[in-house]
Amino acid sequence: MRLIILVLIVVLSGLSSFGNSNYEAVYICRGKYSKKYHYDKYCRGLSNCSTDIYRVDREDAKRIGRTLCGWED
Repeated sequence: MRLIILVLIVVLSGLSSFGNSNYEAVYICRGKYSKKYHYDKYCRGLSNCSTDIYRVDREDAKRIGRTLCGWED
């Protein structure tokens, strides 16, 4: 269920941010234990990601409970 919600957020964030100038892209790992979002796609914190890395809006990442990676604060 959580995977379906995440996929919907990723898809809808792309559509809803199409004309939105407040869109702030971040990267998340979809792994089972992932809890952080990252500004840099090549962040050290994403090096252990066992799934694909997705670009989403920062607000969407926060909405699903992600917090900023400690390597980037």
